[in-house]
Amino acid sequence: MRVGFHRGMDGKVVAMAVEVRLPTLLRPVADGSSSVSAEGETVGDVFRQLIGRYPGLADNLIGEDGSLHKFVNVYRNDDDIRYLDALDTKVADGDVISILPAVAGG
Repeated sequence: MRVGFHRGMDGKVVAMAVEVRLPTLLRPVADGSSSVSAEGETVGDVFRQLIGRYPGLADNLIGEDGSLHKFVNVYRNDDDIRYLDALDTKVADGDVISILPAVAGG
């Protein structure tokens, strides 16, 4: 599986584009968008790019220790990244990253 970057027809290195689906709770800090496009080699790269564009996402995605925030679930396609390589999970062109708020209760 090719991940991260590929060479375009002109031979230049091109970053892989992924779709990031945002929950209703995070849409106001992303200009109301339900999904945004971002590039990167890993989920962490994609999140850093998004936080650069939408700083309000930072506290909801990344914890104080730099790891994935404990109150958010993130899926690359249908796979929970906590059971893969967390923020180091590789992404490929066309992947979909879904961010879901964690739900607790009893």
